Amino acid sequence: MSSNQILVVDDEIGIRDLLSEILWDEGYRVILAENAEEARQFRKKTRPDLVLLDIWMPDTDGITLLKEWASSGLLTMPVVMMSGHGTIDTAVEATKIGACDFLEKPIALQKLLSTVEKALQRAEPAAFAPLSLSALGKSGIMIELTKTLDHAKKLRDPVFLTGEPGCEIEICADFFRNPNFPWIELKDPSELSSSSSDLLNKAKEGFLFIKEIGELKKGEQKALLLLLDKLDHQDTRLICGSTQPIANHVALGEYDASLFQKLIGLTIVIPPLRSRAEDIPNLATLILSRYIEAKETPVRRFNTASLNALRIYPWPGNLAQFMATIKSLALTSLGEEITLSNTNQILLKQKSAAESNHLSLPLDMPLREARDIFEKIYFEYHISKENGGMSKIAENVGLERTHLYRKLKQLGIKFRKE
Repeated sequence: MSSNQILVVDDEIGIRDLLSEILWDEGYRVILAENAEEARQFRKKTRPDLVLLDIWMPDTDGITLLKEWASSGLLTMPVVMMSGHGTIDTAVEATKIGACDFLEKPIALQKLLSTVEKALQRAEPAAFAPLSLSALGKSGIMIELTKTLDHAKKLRDPVFLTGEPGCEIEICADFFRNPNFPWIELKDPSELSSSSSDLLNKAKEGFLFIKEIGELKKGEQKALLLLLDKLDHQDTRLICGSTQPIANHVALGEYDASLFQKLIGLTIVIPPLRSRAEDIPNLATLILSRYIEAKETPVRRFNTASLNALRIYPWPGNLAQFMATIKSLALTSLGEEITLSNTNQILLKQKSAAESNHLSLPLDMPLREARDIFEKIYFEYHISKENGGMSKIAENVGLERTHLYRKLKQLGIKFRKE
């Protein structure tokens, strides 16, 4: 029997039963939903290999549901639309949103089977789907952040995204993307000095994204300052971010004041995760489902008590820490249900590590020296935790590997280069 699972969504019981019978006979596993809400709830729990989705349904039409899945990052499986009143315009619209094919009712047997087979063959293996801004939550704070980003999207000034370590800089930056224009992310800051012409050409009339401008060296800062005017002349918009206290670096003479002044005109502060606790239960469930779909963790689920423990935890490392914790809970839980005991055990370990590191910090010294000591403790903790696996460390701390290697060398930390 095929291992492929197909979700059939149709409000007509006769259609559901007929499709189910045919597909079961062909060896597929079939799940039935009589309306969009049932399909919505099923998709939140797991990812089917294929969805056959009716367009005309009484509660929510199929096109609207397709848009919901696309905007929230849940459209990671092939979807074939079905309609007895199909038009070319509807089929085109569904395809633009992300549907892979269209079946018109009454559905001929061979047409159904060939369409299903073709859709499953084209389906890519599930990967962890990136989180979108809309997936982060519906709290008042997130609604305000979305409004602020939406307003900024209509302007042309450089955007400076800032927040605490581990915050959602990349997700907020992605909000500005336009598929019709270039999006160039600066991976190696040395390109600002060595390949500025290439950057300009690649990003012309599009966007240049620099995730962490606080990591730029003096020469790279000057190169970016010179590049700003050229970007403007080429109608290229700069989107940048930082989780570092750059104003402090400017005061200490470590950061170019002119550059900082030009970058902060349109500053957007990303609120910490603890300030939107009401979003945490749904976000935890969503992230867990993504790990399960990508087969990075076994099938697990949170109970109510464990979700509440996650909700009230302060999350000093914000989304990066939150996602790493969700994955750790799924991997270490002995049963299918992630319990309060499991959750508290992980959270207490993290809290104890943070408190012991904080207590060991000498506070009666200049800021720069204290910061270096903290960073050394921080990176040594992650190196120990991941047994020196640099790819995983880079993912956990939210740095590109080239930036991580540079930072470790700067701090004098020995590491195993992969």
